[in-house]
Amino acid sequence: MEDLNTALIHHPYVPPVGFNAPQAPVYKASTVIFESVAAMRQRDWKSKDGYTYGLHGTPTTFTLEAKLATLEGGKHCLLTPSGLASIACVNLALLGSGDEVLIPSNCYGPNLAMAQNELARYGITYQLYDPINPDDLALKLSGRTKLVWLEAAGSVTMEFPDLIALARVCRAAGVTTVLDNTWGAGLAFNAFEFDAGQGVDITIHALTKYPSGSANLLMGSVISKDDALFQKIRRCHMHFGWGVGANDVEAVLIGLHTLTLRYTAQDQAARTLAAYLQTQDVVAQVLHPALTGAIGHSAWKKICNDKAAGIFSVVFKPKFTQVQIDRFCESLKFFKLGYSWAGPISLVVPYHLEVMRPEWPAGVARGTLVRFCIGLESVMDLQQDLAQALQTLRANG
Repeated sequence: MEDLNTALIHHPYVPPVGFNAPQAPVYKASTVIFESVAAMRQRDWKSKDGYTYGLHGTPTTFTLEAKLATLEGGKHCLLTPSGLASIACVNLALLGSGDEVLIPSNCYGPNLAMAQNELARYGITYQLYDPINPDDLALKLSGRTKLVWLEAAGSVTMEFPDLIALARVCRAAGVTTVLDNTWGAGLAFNAFEFDAGQGVDITIHALTKYPSGSANLLMGSVISKDDALFQKIRRCHMHFGWGVGANDVEAVLIGLHTLTLRYTAQDQAARTLAAYLQTQDVVAQVLHPALTGAIGHSAWKKICNDKAAGIFSVVFKPKFTQVQIDRFCESLKFFKLGYSWAGPISLVVPYHLEVMRPEWPAGVARGTLVRFCIGLESVMDLQQDLAQALQTLRANG
């Protein structure tokens, strides 16, 4: 008879089949047990027909990947440790020495920093293009351009580009497109079909934001409908050893149950507060693509089915100093100072826009910009909080 320790490790009990519950089970594994040597040798890590090693997928990760592919209208999905890791995975999978990537001038800052620093070390160059001007993108495409990043809406300044026109420019040139789809969350529009059944080639998504919804984890995804393109990304993903924790995957699976409800609630609250701030005498401009007259409003209206993320920015009049605006942000009670968005707590961040961009964005009023990310608090409580902080700003102005 074997030792008790051995008996515990190799215990023969297997639970009966037939258990079912609303939430998918959580499988945690590095090692995967094979039934035979032949099965071990035949199993392919690139296929989801079976399992090879924890890093290459478990039933838990495969379930989330399948649901996310459905959410965004794609076919294949990979999970990464963060949204930024998803950006890195696409760049490194599809770009090589001598290639060039085009990035919108209003992009997520770390995407640009990656091009300026890490991609440059591999001999990969970049150019910024004006996302509101498809002709500017067309002029900057060249034989060296292998990838074009799209972002809707633009980071911080919230311009909504004409995705149809931009995608058509790239399609005509045979250049791969990748969209940061975090803002749309797979709900505002179908990234793969927004132009009569056509769209972008790849999406990345910071699952940290809406799919999680709890501000308590980091994760990203890469999604595509193109088999060959996705295999390139999968190979890079494996070579760099990107993996995610099973408990975090479980949390995102739970978050997906309320994704539509939260997105809708935060959208409606954000529009209410954006409209309120438009009426305030200290405000020069409110930046929200759903507002009439906003930069890219017509492009937003064309594809977004009257949906938008619960995030917007405000430009305060130039008479207020950065110090005064910082104090305004600090005087808010329910809005907390913090990065990210789509969690239950409303957030506020003051930005130095003149430092972030090579030049002041066209159509954006001069002044100090503050970004608001709306949580799940009562919209009236948030409006009263803004009102008291605005009164403090006026008193000190």
